[in-house]
Amino acid sequence: MRERTAWQALGQNPLKVLGSSWPWRSFGYLLSGVAFGAVAIAVLAAALVTGVVLLVVLVGAVVLLGVALSGIVVTRFERWRLRLVDLDPVPDPHRPPERAGFKAWLQTRLAEPATWRELGFTAVSATALWWMDFLVLGFALVVPVLLMMSPVGDPGAWPVAVLGGCLLVAAPYTVTAWAGARAAVTRLMLAPRDSELGRELTDVRASRARLVDAFDAERRRIERDLHDGAQQRLVSLNVLLGLARLDAEPDSPQAAQLADAQSQVTLAVEELRELSRGVHPGALTDHGLADAVENLAARSALPVTVDIRLPHRAPAAVETTAYYVTAEALTNALKHSGATRAEVHARLHTDVLTLSISDNGSGGATPEGGTGLVGLADRVAAADGRLRVSSPPGGPTLLHVELPCR
Repeated sequence: MRERTAWQALGQNPLKVLGSSWPWRSFGYLLSGVAFGAVAIAVLAAALVTGVVLLVVLVGAVVLLGVALSGIVVTRFERWRLRLVDLDPVPDPHRPPERAGFKAWLQTRLAEPATWRELGFTAVSATALWWMDFLVLGFALVVPVLLMMSPVGDPGAWPVAVLGGCLLVAAPYTVTAWAGARAAVTRLMLAPRDSELGRELTDVRASRARLVDAFDAERRRIERDLHDGAQQRLVSLNVLLGLARLDAEPDSPQAAQLADAQSQVTLAVEELRELSRGVHPGALTDHGLADAVENLAARSALPVTVDIRLPHRAPAAVETTAYYVTAEALTNALKHSGATRAEVHARLHTDVLTLSISDNGSGGATPEGGTGLVGLADRVAAADGRLRVSSPPGGPTLLHVELPCR
């Protein structure tokens, strides 16, 4: 599955970025941001001044109302422009008015929080974001060219020209990195909130989350029953068989049969312990995600490097989702990709847990390929998270998961 965002492309394989379309798309995104921002601030500033001046004759109120609603137009263009560096569309948060006509439309828009949030984004974009786009483009492209031209007037300035050449080589990464960060901020501000998704969609998401929670609770119940019930009975049986062996003649057929039975019971206890760990590992409940994944990696036949550093524990539902995504990803890497090593990386950024699982296998993992990606995506979506997969033919494969920790 190819990268869906410029930021993701930069994080997968920086060397491949140069041969892709992402630097050009990022350049177009920033350049259009500069042009549109300059026009928007000029028009809005003129409208705002005009509205204030004409307020005494009431015409200015209409102009100021247009300024207040300008965010709808600006953000509609921003959502369209965002597709240059983020292939996933941002849904429109506005709901259709209940009645036909301009008055009903105006009342609906003025009553929506999304309208005022979009106006706030317009203000931030006009006063800051497009200026930063301009500065990044200038630093990445104009400054290196000027530095490279320094020896024209001063032959001794060749070290400066070398510096300019290095900066120009790094320009695609600079432009792509800022475009990805800018797109992430834009998506965060313009994405619909839960209350704006509509009651039906919200109910569907809530019911899916309840199903996942119920499934996890059932997992924990089964694990507890296995540990406290069948496993303890088998351990007791193993002890009784050991005592029976002590009473039997050392070389008798009964002693051999008891020894065989005891070994079978020991094997059954070990298998039951492995099963109970797979149902819901105790380390996840008792010690958290890092220890649970460390135990998972220690039992894996595939060498796994674990780098999970969290300042505190995430909510139980988030930890459970992250653990089972990791377990399924490692299982897929071992069964389907022929990987010889894997890495698990997790960090907590503010209120979002980011989890990355990568392997050096053959790649080519797709939802249509029956590798469990659809199930993982559903589970992550139920936690209101986001799953992205990069698995080109020949590898490597990377799963990147973002889980909100509200």
